[in-house]
Amino acid sequence: MRESELKEKIRALAAERNALILAHNYQRDEIQEIADITGDSLGLSQEAARTERQVIVFCGVHFMAESAAILAPQKQVIIPRADAGCPMADMVDAEGIKQMRRQHPGAVVVTYVNSSAAVKAESDICCTSANAVRVVNSLSEPEVILIPDRNLGRYIAERTSKICHVWDGYCPTHERLDVIEVLSAKAAHPDALFLAHPECPPAILALADHICSTSGMYEYVQGRSERTFIIGTEAGILYRLRRENPGKTFILAGHRLICPNMKLTSLEDLYQSLLTMSPTITVDADIAARARIALDRMLAVPRD
Repeated sequence: MRESELKEKIRALAAERNALILAHNYQRDEIQEIADITGDSLGLSQEAARTERQVIVFCGVHFMAESAAILAPQKQVIIPRADAGCPMADMVDAEGIKQMRRQHPGAVVVTYVNSSAAVKAESDICCTSANAVRVVNSLSEPEVILIPDRNLGRYIAERTSKICHVWDGYCPTHERLDVIEVLSAKAAHPDALFLAHPECPPAILALADHICSTSGMYEYVQGRSERTFIIGTEAGILYRLRRENPGKTFILAGHRLICPNMKLTSLEDLYQSLLTMSPTITVDADIAARARIALDRMLAVPRD
């Protein structure tokens, strides 16, 4: 089947099923192109809760579809590839959080949304890469446990006066970005600005002209007069950056900034999921209720 024909079938099936297609910023170009909405993990889950459509097809990884199911419990949430996981999310479990609490009694557990529903359920409040510092600084308690990303944790620790205990997890994709690669890109493009995601290691962040989330990168680029940008996050972000900024040039900071899990979902997978209305993501009611509390507490934190 030709790609154009497959896309037509996907759109027709989505309309027939009353389905909203969501795609994370790191998905393949053709998946982002056909999606109704693209964005970061939490933003997409919020869109799932807002829409009147009763079926959500989440082109992303497993924890993202879980968050959508938590925020939109009355809707059917489908993930085209059930095997699309997240290594960083797998680096912590509920028991690990309980052990950290025993080691640091009284500390507030702040968990990155890039985590499983079971981990969110054991947390006090969630955060995103965009609001992490604001969330931590909003807390009255002087001590926090930051889970699961050590790089985001260190980034937060440098921007708060609170005592921070950082879980030793990481994103393998961002961790692969090498200082030599970044310096080489900067040397080749001396007029370019280097943007880095806070999941990058500290040595990479030290080289950045601006540190922000994926949604922050879209906003930052549109507000700048510079014409060339070196991008320090997963390659999928380039699709939308180039589409929204046709007069600007974007260079990936390293050649290994590709998440294999984010690239699993194909148009054929998307078509089959709409055809069969599966695989469906469900979250245990008790876990979902407790995870929802942590998410709602984050959403209640005032914006700057």
